[in-house]
Amino acid sequence: MIPLRNHPHLFEINAWAWLEQLSRRAGRRVMLADVPDSEWESLAQLGFDLIWLMGVWERSPESQREFFAGTASLPEFQRAFPGTTINDVAGSPYSIHAYSPDARIGDWNALDTVREKLHARGMRLLLDFVPNHLAVDHAWTREHPEYFVQGTPEDWQRDPAGFFRVETPAGLRVLAHGKDPYFPAWSDVAQLNYFNPELRAAMIGKLREICNHCDGVRCDMAMLVLNDIFAQTWAGRLGGAAAPAQEFWQEVRAALPETILLAEAYWNTEQRLIDLGFNFVYDKGFYDALRAGHAEEIRSRLAADLDYQRHMARFLENHDEDRAAVAFGPDRLRAAATIVATAPSLCFYHEGQLEGRRVHFPIQLTHFADEAVDNAIHAFYHGILQITRDDIFHSGAFRLLSAESVGDSLNAGLIVYDWQNQKSWKLVVVNLSAGGAQGRIRLGERIAPGRPYMLADILNNKRYVRGAGELLDPGLYVRLEPFEADIFDITPA
Repeated sequence: MIPLRNHPHLFEINAWAWLEQLSRRAGRRVMLADVPDSEWESLAQLGFDLIWLMGVWERSPESQREFFAGTASLPEFQRAFPGTTINDVAGSPYSIHAYSPDARIGDWNALDTVREKLHARGMRLLLDFVPNHLAVDHAWTREHPEYFVQGTPEDWQRDPAGFFRVETPAGLRVLAHGKDPYFPAWSDVAQLNYFNPELRAAMIGKLREICNHCDGVRCDMAMLVLNDIFAQTWAGRLGGAAAPAQEFWQEVRAALPETILLAEAYWNTEQRLIDLGFNFVYDKGFYDALRAGHAEEIRSRLAADLDYQRHMARFLENHDEDRAAVAFGPDRLRAAATIVATAPSLCFYHEGQLEGRRVHFPIQLTHFADEAVDNAIHAFYHGILQITRDDIFHSGAFRLLSAESVGDSLNAGLIVYDWQNQKSWKLVVVNLSAGGAQGRIRLGERIAPGRPYMLADILNNKRYVRGAGELLDPGLYVRLEPFEADIFDITPA
């Protein structure tokens, strides 16, 4: 395998629903090992480096029953897939019954085959790791109840939504459902006890097994098992156990030094997780600022240390967020997507995003609803993916620039930066405001006095010639319509 590029591109695939979609197209049951090579080839041609197959592990029968019977989920299921039946509900991929491939997906050999095909095309395979919890019907709840946060019969009677009972060879035990501290407990999972060293060793053993068949793992809610957060969440339930000397993720990195680790993380824990060994961490704040249209916040985040930014995973959608076509709408989508595609970070795309899907897909379902492709969105994404295959966005030098005022405040919504290497120079200009924007951009020492320059807008297929005098002082004049984006290739004319 070639080394992973700086600022790589990741594509998330909902494995189960994707295989069902391929099966409908082929008129036969398609398993993971049967996926046509053309599918992997098309992803390689779009410039993806990392393929995350989400939801390959054996799902919990109890989770399936609970989600199908649960009245709270049914309206969402019906909106996403009208006429949902129990056969359309697989249960949550984050309620793991066993860390082995689900029978609908395939087997370990299938994962190895896919990994080899990805490697042959310069891509790497990521799978899920869920550190915080396991399904309530996982074998460990019976065989190793000591691995879980304990409760009492009184806890179960007082709070049946937070605790459950399980029969073990040693008798009836009460265990806690998994949760994060800001939401009700998840009723289909059991909370692992990260102050138990035997549990930590067992989970690292599972990770070793997983990583024999992939190149990295996306770690669900990675911050929940940090010692201080875990202690705060489960205060009074840990039997007086002291916090371990190391963080769990330090132990993981020591055990698996070459594994790519991607953290889903919130609550300003990003830098801590990077320091503990994560390659990439969700940048939810970047997404929130883009969705809110806060240009100053985006500029501030793009001004951060580049070593920090290269660890950020930036996105417009994933399986937890609304579809980008809905969240940003047809007006704002191009501007936001241009920034994510060209920022100095891991660029994260989600299955269906490239086609402009609008229906948010519940991850418990087995089928995507049929949606027409939005041809304009599809063409835009394919265009920008080809642009950002250019090596300059992966090994060039990034520089945040400013758009100076031309006597008004219309420069406030402009985001400006460039990428340079010895052979090429790209300038990105995006208007994040709902009104027209204008300003002047000083391009600096690379401009040779007395020469004209071609600015080819490779995103919109336009060309402009400007003199060196303007580019140096007072600077390149730009005017963009609301939510417009330009990517200029700058060369001497």
